[in-house]
Amino acid sequence: MTSRSAAQVLVDQLVGNGVTHAFCVPGESFLPVLDALRDSPIKVIICRQEGGAAMMAEAIGKATGRPGVCFVTRGPGATNATHGIHIAQQDSTPLLMFVGQVERGFREREAFQELDLRAVFGSMTKWTSEIDDARRVPELVSRAFYAATAGRPGPVVLGLPRDMLDEKINVVDAPPFAPVEIAPGEAEIAQFRNILLRAERPLFILGGSRWNEAAYQTIHDFAARFDIPVVTSYRRLPLFDPLHPSYAGDLGIGPNPKLVAAIKSADLIVALGGRLGDIPSQGYRLFDIPAPKMLVHVHPGVEELGRVYRPHLAINATPTRFCAALGALATPKHIAWRSLTETLHRDYLAWTDVATPQPGSVNLGAIMVWLREALPIDTILCNGAGNYAAWVHRFYRFRRFGTHVAPASGSMGYGVPAAVAMKLLRPERLVLSLAGDGDFLMNGQEFATAVQYNLPIVFIVCDNASYGTIRMHQEREFPGRVVGTDLRNPDFAAYACAFGGFGVTVERTEDFPEAFKAAREAGVPAIIHLKIDVDAVTPATTLTHIREQARARF
Repeated sequence: MTSRSAAQVLVDQLVGNGVTHAFCVPGESFLPVLDALRDSPIKVIICRQEGGAAMMAEAIGKATGRPGVCFVTRGPGATNATHGIHIAQQDSTPLLMFVGQVERGFREREAFQELDLRAVFGSMTKWTSEIDDARRVPELVSRAFYAATAGRPGPVVLGLPRDMLDEKINVVDAPPFAPVEIAPGEAEIAQFRNILLRAERPLFILGGSRWNEAAYQTIHDFAARFDIPVVTSYRRLPLFDPLHPSYAGDLGIGPNPKLVAAIKSADLIVALGGRLGDIPSQGYRLFDIPAPKMLVHVHPGVEELGRVYRPHLAINATPTRFCAALGALATPKHIAWRSLTETLHRDYLAWTDVATPQPGSVNLGAIMVWLREALPIDTILCNGAGNYAAWVHRFYRFRRFGTHVAPASGSMGYGVPAAVAMKLLRPERLVLSLAGDGDFLMNGQEFATAVQYNLPIVFIVCDNASYGTIRMHQEREFPGRVVGTDLRNPDFAAYACAFGGFGVTVERTEDFPEAFKAAREAGVPAIIHLKIDVDAVTPATTLTHIREQARARF
């Protein structure tokens, strides 16, 4: 057996587990790992800030179902990356973050950049630990892969003491991990079928993670055979084709009021894969706590079943295995809810077909409609958080599995690093990043990463010179008293050119198609700077209207 450094053993475990990319900001605390990565098949992506690195790794985990990997240095490097860890936790995404740590003999002395990783990350990870014994690297890295992917997926943080990484050891590599799939029992499926066939107004809500292409196809086939209405949960739009006759809409922020009414009147809710958090439950007001009228909850994490809502039937299963079981169910001869399904799909189309009028010369809704008609069907769209995303959710249509990468945690600054990760993962596909002005500049430095790795991503920056979401709430609660939400922005087109990319500014809706064509043909990372009227706050209302309503109340 050949002696290897602990750092080399660590990298060998990653290679053996199929890791293809490692995102990092280089740090002195894990130099031996960087050296070992140099000769490995893993592509090392150097980022401009640890938050961006963690979000890129999270995006890989979200897109593949296998843990994304990032390396950060101790202290400030680790705290910078906290942003991505929290996203992975709330989005149920598998993620491994390795943190360089002070030497073992220095601990508990507040050494340079020392950080108690368990105290800092313990509340937002599935497991946080440090590898004190070099001989345990294979064991603990293997455990990290299983922990990140088992049940409800999430982030794992492992500390790497600097002196441990240099140790020479003779160890056997751990076998590659295999995700643990959880299947429903025959009795549960039989009970589910009986509950479903007794219903008159059932509704499926798809959410969560642990989906794959096979489950995506199977749920479509099942919906067609059973004529069942299907809703997607917040930021889970690509789980169901919106043009499928069973699709009823998106249960996110600002949903179709007709959809909300249909859910309230449903006599059976089947929550498949998701947690029914505060957004899909519309602030925990859509369903009674703790006992909704009739709820079947299917989730891979047993700890989530009954956590908020007591289901009439709780099924501990992954979406992949549950969908496979649905595929084996016999098609019923009589379907009581067929007209409901038809009505809900018509309501969805009417709600999303045509862009709503907007103040100003740029209508983001019209641009979303143009994009959904003009882009390849497998385009991957990435975004962060902000009111601009409301136009994505309402008017863009995700026709294929895995084509939307966005944080269910509502985290700003995500769209730029996520787009970088997706273009690295899927170089043959068009990748589009959409961000608000405040959102973009929270991680806009990763545009430099896109330039460095020659990634021809199109970044659309929606500039209303405001933190628009907060301004909306401000006008609702303190009408006319604007404070802390106005922004003075750079010329984003010039910003792109300064990094070596392409930039163009759009001030009229009709100029967008030509600008988009130029951005794509540039062959380099490109920014389209959209100048949007601050009054255009959502597809359904304006700041002026919100302010007038608030003043009338007060």
